Amino acid sequence: MTLARELLDLLACPRDHGDLLYIEDEPCLYNPRLRFRYPIRDGIPVLLVDEAETVDDAEHDRLMRQPRV
Repeated sequence: MTLARELLDLLACPRDHGDLLYIEDEPCLYNPRLRFRYPIRDGIPVLLVDEAETVDDAEHDRLMRQPRV
């Protein structure tokens, strides 16, 4: 399920308020500055810091190579 561009333009990381990368194949939103991955469940972004997953260097590199919208 693809998120609408209008929604993506409004979303921000709840921790640092910066932009998020939408990785459609995962599906998730990713903050490369903090290395937080936020899940998208049933088409709904879960932007709760407690739900974010911190990724390691290898996973960060893999996510940065993924196609983004």
